[in-house]
Amino acid sequence: MAFIPAKASAWFEIPVTDMDRARAFYGSVLQNDLILEESGPNPMAMFAAEDRTASGDIYPGEPAAPGNGPTIHLSVAAPIEDAMERVRQNGGQIVSPAISIPAGTFAYCLDPDGNSFGLFV
Repeated sequence: MAFIPAKASAWFEIPVTDMDRARAFYGSVLQNDLILEESGPNPMAMFAAEDRTASGDIYPGEPAAPGNGPTIHLSVAAPIEDAMERVRQNGGQIVSPAISIPAGTFAYCLDPDGNSFGLFV
C-alpha cells in the first residue's frame, strides 16, 4: 500500500538574496513576524504558524528567474485587497487581480526577489 500523507505540503522554503529585506517584506505583507533561526547550518526565518505541518521559511539562496519556480499560497486576513496593497508598498508586484474560487479568493504576486507567491483568503 502506498504512503498517503495527511497533507500534501509539509514544508516550503523561499530563496532570497537579502534576509533583512525579505523578513520585512513578508512580515509586513502577512502581518506575521518571521522568526529568525540561526542554530542550523544556514540562517532561516520561519513563518509563524500554529500548524507547523504547512509552514516554511525564507533562507539565503538564489531565487528562480522572476515569475518562475513554484508558487506557494500564503494565508492573509480579509480583505485580500489590503494585503495586495501591502505587497505594492513593500516592493513586490501584483501579477493578477483577486480571483474568487469556491475555496476562497487568491491573487498571484512576486516578492522583491521575483519569487512567485499567492495571497489566499
